[in-house]
Amino acid sequence: MTSELVFYLIIGLIAFNFLLESYLDYLNYTKFDAQPPAQLEDLYDESEYQKSQAYKKDKFKFGLVQSLFSVTLILVFLSFDGFEIVNSIAREYAEHSIMVSLLFFGILFSGSFLLSLPFDYYFTFVIEERYDFNTSSKSLFWLDKFKSILLTLVLGGVILGLILVFYSYVGTDFWWYTWILVAFISVLLNMFYAKLFVPLFNKQTPLKEGELRTEIETYASKMNFNLKNIFVIDGSKRSKKANAYFSGFGSEKRITLFDTLIKDLTNEEVVAVLAHEVGHYKKNHILINLVVSIITVGFTLWLLSLFVSEPMLAQALGVEEPSFHIGLVAFSFLYAPISLLTGILTNILSRKFEFQADDFAKSTYTAEHLISGLKKLAKNSLSNLTPHSAYVFFHYSHPPLSERLKNLENNS
Repeated sequence: MTSELVFYLIIGLIAFNFLLESYLDYLNYTKFDAQPPAQLEDLYDESEYQKSQAYKKDKFKFGLVQSLFSVTLILVFLSFDGFEIVNSIAREYAEHSIMVSLLFFGILFSGSFLLSLPFDYYFTFVIEERYDFNTSSKSLFWLDKFKSILLTLVLGGVILGLILVFYSYVGTDFWWYTWILVAFISVLLNMFYAKLFVPLFNKQTPLKEGELRTEIETYASKMNFNLKNIFVIDGSKRSKKANAYFSGFGSEKRITLFDTLIKDLTNEEVVAVLAHEVGHYKKNHILINLVVSIITVGFTLWLLSLFVSEPMLAQALGVEEPSFHIGLVAFSFLYAPISLLTGILTNILSRKFEFQADDFAKSTYTAEHLISGLKKLAKNSLSNLTPHSAYVFFHYSHPPLSERLKNLENNS
């Protein structure tokens, strides 16, 4: 195989991925005007349903423009040896290979960040604003972006720097050390993410004493589930959409409820949603997902170690001298089909886990309140009630709402 053939293979994979995603988006678009399933016919009145359809269509058009812009940009960048230009700039300002790689990725990150900013801004302050979801101020938007940049540069720079050190000292065996590092960081993030990183963006306060906390603690006690950390996050300062999530292990496990969730749902519905999250923990879904993620990363790093030093990959991107950073970029393009497959398998597993967590909530609390809670969340977020099955297969980590309700109702 020649470098020229690798170049056209990369172009072909980019084009294939774009066409596949565009086709799936189009299939999903064709279902927007379909009548909702029987169990969801009463969710919206006519004006509300028209609003939900308009929201979906606006997001579809926005996504199409954004993806077309991105694929055009990367194809032009490849055609004009953009990676060689960035590589030359990095080598002009740095001498050591590690510093060259860090500067190379720093330039790419900066360019990508700046190009995505207008899209992020438009989505937040035009589309989300149009449908009365956005509650973020412009100052908060820019502050969030600034914090995200700092966090990415600091954490990303340290992690990438360590990987580059591994590669410098042990060559292609770097993948073992990197795998251990990533596994260690993944465990730490699962345990301490809510404690260390969420406070950088949101205020978390313990759920106040009252009926809701009492009902949650009563349920937790019934499940023999030691739950002392119940927090409320001020999600309403950015959006009216609601959420809840479970994080951590052992004494670090915690439930985090968005203040919008508490506002939108009754106490019983909040407990039902929480019971679903407890189901994930009791069924070991969090641990299984972590293990699967670590195994997938290990497989990816092993494959990377086989190709990262190949001169042909660097030459395919217009760079004569092979290096870790150029090999990593080329590999990321070539890995796309495997990434697509692992994504599908991960989503299949995730959808299965969602059904299991629903069943747990139904058997340990009530199906009725989980059903009503899920309906409210879908209505308030203008969720797609009629997704295309192909789009669900490729992209949905949760089953469509109609399937979840059917499962809960059939087994009540």
